[in-house]
Amino acid sequence: MKIIYADEHLLVLDKPAGLSVLPDGWEKDVPYLVKMLEENYGKIFIVHRLDKITSGVMVFARDAETHRALSIQFEDRQAEKTYHALVEGNPKWEQKTARHPLRANVGHKHRTMVDDKNGKPSETRFRVIKRYPESALIEAKPMTGRTHQIRVHAYALGHPLVEDFLYGAQDRYGIARPMLHAQSLSFIHPATNERVKFSAPHPADFEEAIKNIGTVY
Repeated sequence: MKIIYADEHLLVLDKPAGLSVLPDGWEKDVPYLVKMLEENYGKIFIVHRLDKITSGVMVFARDAETHRALSIQFEDRQAEKTYHALVEGNPKWEQKTARHPLRANVGHKHRTMVDDKNGKPSETRFRVIKRYPESALIEAKPMTGRTHQIRVHAYALGHPLVEDFLYGAQDRYGIARPMLHAQSLSFIHPATNERVKFSAPHPADFEEAIKNIGTVY
C-alpha cells in the first residue's frame, strides 16, 4: 500500500486490490488494512469502505472529531468519489445516470440486487472515457454509498464490469479481479476547511487489462 498523504488528522492511501479493509469472515488470520495501518500509525477510524477487490484512494481519520466531520461529508454527499472501471460491451450512451433502488446482502452469495419495491434509493453517474472493440473504460461517480453499487448499476445497464462474475460478467480475458479502481477522492479537510483532492493512478493489473482488451478505435 502507498501513503498518498498524512497529517495529524487523517491518512490518505492507495489501497491495493486483494486486501480487505477489515478482517475477512472466512480467513480471520489473513492481514487486513486497518491492522496494518494501526501498527504504524496508532488508532485510526474508518470513514468509508472499498471492496477487497477494489484498488485506489481511501481516507482514514486519526481522531474522533475528524471522523465525525468526514462521516458527515460522506453522508451529505459533500465528498466526491470518482472511479474508473472496465465494462463489457460498448455502451450506446456517452453519459448515463443509473437510479435503480438497491437491496444488499441477498442470498447465499450476499449479492446486492435491484429491488424496485424494497431497495434503497441509489444513484451512480457514468461517463464513457474510451471505447474498445468489445468493452469500454468508464468513469463512475456514486452519489450514494450502497454495497457494490457501481458493480450492480453497471450490470443493470447491461454492461457488467470485466471479470465481475458475481454480477453477470463472462470469463473472457483471464483477469484476476473485477476491473474497478477508486481513481480520486475530494473532500473538505476538517482542520483547514479547504477542499482537497487526492488521486491514484491505475495499478499495473488495470493497465495490463486495458492492453489485453485491445486498441482504442
